[in-house]
Amino acid sequence: MSTATASAPASAPASSAPAQALRNAVIRLAGNSQDGIQSIGGFLARLAGRTQHDVMTYMTIPSTISGGPSIFQLHLGSGHVLTAGDEADVLVAFYQHSYDSHISSLRAGGICIYESAEVTEFKTDRGIHHIGVPFTAATIEAIGGSARDRGKNMFVLGLLCAVYQLDKEKLAGIVTRQFGKKDESVLRNAMLAFDAGYAYPIGDMGTFNLEEGEHTDEHRISTDGNTIMTMGLIAAGVRYGSAYPITPWSSIMETLRSELPKYGGIYVQAEDELAAVSMTIGAAYAGHLAVTGSAGPGLSLKMEALSYASMAEIPLIVINVQRGGPSTGLPTSVEQSDLMQAIYGSHGDCPRIVLAPQDVEDCFYIALEAGRLAREYSCPVIILSDQALSSRIEAFTEPDLDKHWVEPTLDLSDRGEDFKPYPLDKVTHHAPPGTKLAGKYPHVTGLEHDEHGHPSGSPKMHTQMTEKRRNKLVELSKKLPLPEIYGEQEGDVLLIGWGSTYGPIKEAVNRLLAEGHKVGAAHIRHIHPMPAGLDRLWAKFKKVVVVEMNDYGLYGHGQLAMMLRAAYAEPKIQSVCKTDGLAFRIREIVTGVEKVMAAN
Repeated sequence: MSTATASAPASAPASSAPAQALRNAVIRLAGNSQDGIQSIGGFLARLAGRTQHDVMTYMTIPSTISGGPSIFQLHLGSGHVLTAGDEADVLVAFYQHSYDSHISSLRAGGICIYESAEVTEFKTDRGIHHIGVPFTAATIEAIGGSARDRGKNMFVLGLLCAVYQLDKEKLAGIVTRQFGKKDESVLRNAMLAFDAGYAYPIGDMGTFNLEEGEHTDEHRISTDGNTIMTMGLIAAGVRYGSAYPITPWSSIMETLRSELPKYGGIYVQAEDELAAVSMTIGAAYAGHLAVTGSAGPGLSLKMEALSYASMAEIPLIVINVQRGGPSTGLPTSVEQSDLMQAIYGSHGDCPRIVLAPQDVEDCFYIALEAGRLAREYSCPVIILSDQALSSRIEAFTEPDLDKHWVEPTLDLSDRGEDFKPYPLDKVTHHAPPGTKLAGKYPHVTGLEHDEHGHPSGSPKMHTQMTEKRRNKLVELSKKLPLPEIYGEQEGDVLLIGWGSTYGPIKEAVNRLLAEGHKVGAAHIRHIHPMPAGLDRLWAKFKKVVVVEMNDYGLYGHGQLAMMLRAAYAEPKIQSVCKTDGLAFRIREIVTGVEKVMAAN
């Protein structure tokens, strides 16, 4: 054991007032990306999974290599947490620009803890309590001047641990595991700074006691969407693939590169996006479940090869972690503007399956479902995640791998003389290379083809094959379950969402119900094809409001709303959209819905 963790724990700062019991706490850390504020938030979020609390995080990071202003917001709760919080209870400001930009994010009566050497406070009429703390000077005093910039985030972590009376021993254990593999001096300095922050006197501010979490399951974890989606891919049987790095997809690729060799697989960083998807198609044709991925710009570059995969009916998974666009756009911000591209982006009639996870936990299960559907329907399956899901941390029950694990096997069983890879009356299932074939040798080509895969220019055959590729997804739509309605089952407004809007929409419904409105909400995970009979959901509602993070467009509706209006010719479908690169706040949805209700 390191000497840093063997030392006697520091005492909590003294306070004359008893600890105030809380069910929820929203903490916003504001500084620069080099200050390690993401590390502070990450440690606190991981602690939640070990103390039966719920957690949801939100962060912004600059898109420039040189760094810049950054925030990390953390919502800890004793009950179910659905959003990162509209307003912060506590703001920790490292610089004047952090203070100036984010003091408005504090609720009335909230607390601002700021670096006293950097920030000059100004008075507001909202009853905000200001507490100046010398983060840097106190860290230097604890561990010496050489590590001042590296240690002050750990000082703040210790300070917050004391303020909220969190489990110091468990939190110190998380820190130890994080730094334990590095030089002993790194861990020692981190713990010295942490202890100094924990023992720092906070004066009359008092402390808070976050109530015991309501979750009784001991097998809980806290992690981000990209990490748990990677675990879902491996559990689904993915062993091969290729990709090219791009924010915010890259961490999935890096994890697959390190993990797949442990399971007999391999993941390749290709020279570009087209090469990456082409390598993945090759692995899929060889009989393996394979995955490629990117963000919006990279998905565009993959489209030619994805058309090939649709024509050749090759099963593979494509992950698109959406970010702000168009072009390079907002590479570190969230948006849901790739929906139309995912469904219709390729040339020709090119049906593929499109899914969207609703929260971090669902990233695991959507990966499992994508693997199953790719195999069953022998076509590309696109998962539309987004930047918010990719980086935010949530706590949830650890998936049961024994229940969900798929051990991949190649089906090399003999095919008889009647084998056709593209039968008009059945779903395509290829014979991997090496399979013993008794009849005609099948071809795989991007040209239109007959049932054996041989190129065909027949107008009749093209019509039949186009119908075959379409109809298998029509049949899938009939098997998909309708989303459940949360809230009222009939009334004024039904909110429709997809992707990471799930939590804010549910909270908005709760608030609107409390205000006396008759509203409900349904969340769509199967974007294309959508479940048959969706119109039955809104038959008993006066209006339908689709909440999504993309533009209203030329015709006044977001992308999913456009699809629903086109599919059902339903004029009561309206939109609430935003494109500021930030996740929806509850009050933004409530305000948008109230405007729709007020309109004739």
